[in-house]
Amino acid sequence: MTDTAAITAKNRAAWDASARHHGTGPYWDALVAGFADPTYSRFDQTLTDALVKAGVQGAKAVQVGCNNGREVLSLCALGAAECWGVDQSAAFLAQAEALKTISGHNATFLEADIYALPPDTPRDFDLCLITIGVLNWMPDLPRFFQVVAGLLRPGGRLVIYETHPMLEMFDPASDTPHLPAFSYFKSDAFVETAAITYDGSEHSAGPEAHWFVHTLGTIVQGAIDAGLSLTSLREFPQSIREVDYDIYTNRDAQLPMSFLLTATKT
Repeated sequence: MTDTAAITAKNRAAWDASARHHGTGPYWDALVAGFADPTYSRFDQTLTDALVKAGVQGAKAVQVGCNNGREVLSLCALGAAECWGVDQSAAFLAQAEALKTISGHNATFLEADIYALPPDTPRDFDLCLITIGVLNWMPDLPRFFQVVAGLLRPGGRLVIYETHPMLEMFDPASDTPHLPAFSYFKSDAFVETAAITYDGSEHSAGPEAHWFVHTLGTIVQGAIDAGLSLTSLREFPQSIREVDYDIYTNRDAQLPMSFLLTATKT
């Protein structure tokens, strides 16, 4: 049986240790400069269009797994009336508070394990957003979706914009990066000890982190079982994850690299 609490604690330690690599340099400087403009958004056109269609304007919105808050503040820029971000990494939420101050947006950041939210956490959100690199950190996906559904009011909308599970079959650092290296149905976790970065840079080892592969079917079924009614599911050839995976773009035999799912709480 998976020890969800223990794995979640290990992942929190890994993210806290990695935060310092994200709070300096060109990536951070671009966030600081961007959020000086209250209309600045980090969303690409695909996600922007989906959020507009989901009714972000005037909504009470929450992002689960908000990291440094850049996408919560982007929800504010798109016109959400009240924005919350939930993450268990205190180090990344400190960066979120810094960006919030720069932006002038009125966002609330909650430090919490998604599997153990405080009793007073709001449960009446109009919109919940989940983006790249959240689902794979979840050791218990059905339970995760139950919690997410519990954050939404009846009729509330869920938007997920994530890496496609098929991409998890490949290892861009291998000698044969275009050959499948892992089973699509791999059930045990990848255990990593390298610091977590987005830009392909290498850093010293960090605390142990556990990364799980969830098939697209498992993701869809998890949402359905949690009382969410699927309204759309689209797959895309563009990569929205680390730069290492750019080698899989623009190929004749193109992999699906990302997907966008929307659902409504019934």
